[in-house]
Amino acid sequence: MQKTLVVDDSPTIRRMVMASLKDVCPGGFAEAASGLEAIEQLALAPFALMILDLNMPDMHGLEVLKFVRSHQKYRDLPVVVLTTRSDTASRGAVISEGASLYLTKPFVPQALAGQVRTLLERQSGVGNGNRTEGDVV
Repeated sequence: MQKTLVVDDSPTIRRMVMASLKDVCPGGFAEAASGLEAIEQLALAPFALMILDLNMPDMHGLEVLKFVRSHQKYRDLPVVVLTTRSDTASRGAVISEGASLYLTKPFVPQALAGQVRTLLERQSGVGNGNRTEGDVV
């Protein structure tokens, strides 16, 4: 099973995300503390999912998302943007660049797990196809 890549400059947030998704992402996790580290991780192994923060010190998450969507190898990788930015401009930019889901911090662990589960089921063709609030297609 492929791992989930959790990209956030906060170790605490990375741990919270991994704890929230442990039952939803059975392949385990890899971590990246920056956008550049995320791109390095992508080059090393395939991933089933990426959880991506926008505000990071070396490379903005939107640039990581653009990189992912511009390479055929990663084009179908589900990317969940999890950020403190709740403004319409950020949401619009992320959606237009192809994020699979846009969620804001702080997050409720059960809600994050539920939305990611729905996303992964939809990606694999499992489930009833109903969308939940916050889904981005």
